[in-house]
Amino acid sequence: MRHALVRGVSPAMNRCELTHCTREPIDIERAETQHRAYLTALEESGCRVHVLPAVPELPDCVFIEDTAVAVGATAVMTRPGAASRRPEVDAVADALRDCLEIVWIVPPATLDGGDVLCVGRTLFVGASGRTNSAGVAQLRSLVAPRGYNVVSVPVTGCLHLKSAVTAVADHVLLVQERWVDGDAFSGCERIEVDPREPGAANGLWIGDKILFPAAYPYTAERLRRRGLRVRVVDVSEFAKAEGAVTCCSLIWDDSSAAGR
Repeated sequence: MRHALVRGVSPAMNRCELTHCTREPIDIERAETQHRAYLTALEESGCRVHVLPAVPELPDCVFIEDTAVAVGATAVMTRPGAASRRPEVDAVADALRDCLEIVWIVPPATLDGGDVLCVGRTLFVGASGRTNSAGVAQLRSLVAPRGYNVVSVPVTGCLHLKSAVTAVADHVLLVQERWVDGDAFSGCERIEVDPREPGAANGLWIGDKILFPAAYPYTAERLRRRGLRVRVVDVSEFAKAEGAVTCCSLIWDDSSAAGR
């Protein structure tokens, strides 16, 4: 069984953290409608979906990916780079602890889950404005005994590593080369985003399909031409908060947790 942990849309989402985007009004009702459709897409992709309630005091809580990194049978609870987001983590840890072993990133480290891309037994970690070198070092020390390697990758011009590159199949990556050096991912096939769609590198690979933002049809067609199955979802309100399809869920498998 594949699981997806998600969290509801905060009514205060208009006060979300922003780094690269100009603030625009977010239609909360429309965001909730888009979120429900996203959950349906997760379920139809084979996930058992678990929902945590939104917290009005936590504008970014829907972007649950940043609070933890699932590595095999372990959940590494992060320490987000934005101080306003650190109160999001405890409730996520409580939700995961019956399924996964819980370990923690601690001060002075910062680590956002959106900066961590797992390819096989390698965790590529974005050196971004939200993840510092201490965060990379702590993650390395936590996952090395579990058989994983950590590679730090510089990121420029975007919020997280997964804004610039995501896995869309086994050792196949969708990459925005303006924001990350594709050569850092040796041994992987790379598909570049369509140049008309600079923000299109974020796709969520689940099973045999990719959940992909409806805003990027040209890049979606590149994926289809590669023989990949694409399920389009509208996440336009989340994009105003620098979010996309990976940000809104934490995914893990029962098979990964079975070795606890």
